[in-house]
Amino acid sequence: MAFIKLYREKLKENYQFLDSIFKPRGIHWGVVSKMLCGNEIYLKEIIALGVREIHDSRASNLRKIKALDPEIQTVYIKPPAKRSIESIVRYADVSFNTEIYTIKLLSKEAQKQNKTHNIIIMIEMGDLREGVMGEELIEFYGNVLSLPNIEIRGIGTNLNCLSGVMPTQDKLIQLSLYKQLIEAKFNIHIPWVSGGTSVAVPLILKNARPMAVNHFRIGEALFFGKDLFNGETIEGMHHDVFKLYSEIIEITEKPDTPTGELGENVAGHTFSVDKAEDLGSTSLRAILDVGLLDMQPQYINPEDEGITIIDASSDMLVIDISNSKRNYKVGDLVSFNLRYMGALYLLNSDYIEKKIG
Repeated sequence: MAFIKLYREKLKENYQFLDSIFKPRGIHWGVVSKMLCGNEIYLKEIIALGVREIHDSRASNLRKIKALDPEIQTVYIKPPAKRSIESIVRYADVSFNTEIYTIKLLSKEAQKQNKTHNIIIMIEMGDLREGVMGEELIEFYGNVLSLPNIEIRGIGTNLNCLSGVMPTQDKLIQLSLYKQLIEAKFNIHIPWVSGGTSVAVPLILKNARPMAVNHFRIGEALFFGKDLFNGETIEGMHHDVFKLYSEIIEITEKPDTPTGELGENVAGHTFSVDKAEDLGSTSLRAILDVGLLDMQPQYINPEDEGITIIDASSDMLVIDISNSKRNYKVGDLVSFNLRYMGALYLLNSDYIEKKIG
């Protein structure tokens, strides 16, 4: 069975690195756990770091977090669905919102549960995912202020997740101006201005963050140490907190070109012969016990630079080991570094064992 392994010390060092960036600057931050898909083994590792605020996009995952530690502040990080309102009020201390209709439902449910539910009002700032349009924000905010059992914790925005719009200094200054406008209009104080996700970390490192932006939601930087502006690993961080290990179940020298009438494979791809010299060539191929049911090949990278990924079917991954310096045998493990989406697929699979290293 293929398995994914979390390396505890690397996770701890990444967490401490980030905390050393945020705390001296007076920034509140929470860990985004949605990639862990509610896996309790890994959630316990997050909690053991000393994390006191965890963000997720599934109410069922927030329920697990509250069961593990009721004192952790839980944040639901997408606009709630009508049919999830009861669970969100019960298990999320804070939720991100963009619709008056939904906030009214949260207000009624919070009254039923005799709770105060906190919300962040998300503002559309160009990435074209969730968010209230800027010209409607003042009226929207005013309508929410009067709702019982609802407390506005702050405002926020989401960038880079859909259209790839980057959280530049200008974007965060614009978010700060919204804070000033609202505070002046309603004579109130906004505690949180949530400036985004891991993609904003390079701005913080360059001290290019407007001081009013005081809250961030961090997942990818914690688990992969990645600078999302340039794709490189942030100096002082680990990119390999998670690794995939998969067992070789066959090794055979085979032709590089399939024989027979060609059609689409199970993934909808059609093989084509591009070069005449490909005809008659062979390679040493290995088959691994992991496939499209559990991962997508474009999001995993073999640690052995001599390995090339050929393709995958539902339950098997084919690799070319011809150029490897290792003498692989059936039963050996092949290790892979992961991109964010690679880990997400694997962690969502019940067929991939989860281990701690």
